[in-house]
Amino acid sequence: MAHSEIVSGVLLEDVALSLEELARACDVEPDWVVRHVRAGLLGGEVSVQVESWRFFSGDLQRARRLLSIERDFEANEELAALVVDLADEVRRLKARLHALGAH
Repeated sequence: MAHSEIVSGVLLEDVALSLEELARACDVEPDWVVRHVRAGLLGGEVSVQVESWRFFSGDLQRARRLLSIERDFEANEELAALVVDLADEVRRLKARLHALGAH
């Protein structure tokens, strides 16, 4: 895949990316995205027709985090998803503790 530039930034919630745009934003082949969606590791608005898939800000962030774990630690897809899920849960729990006034 020839990349003219890598997209960086945060999507607004109401803006959707196509499969190709998400792949370009993550600097991966579209097959990487398809494989992760079909394995249940990455979400978005997906249907039977891959061409109509749409991804949002949270999907982009998760895809980039999955990719980072996979590349940095040479982790397989499932392990990367577990690490991302656990990190998200720790963040949620810390936020709840903070909201309850615990430090």
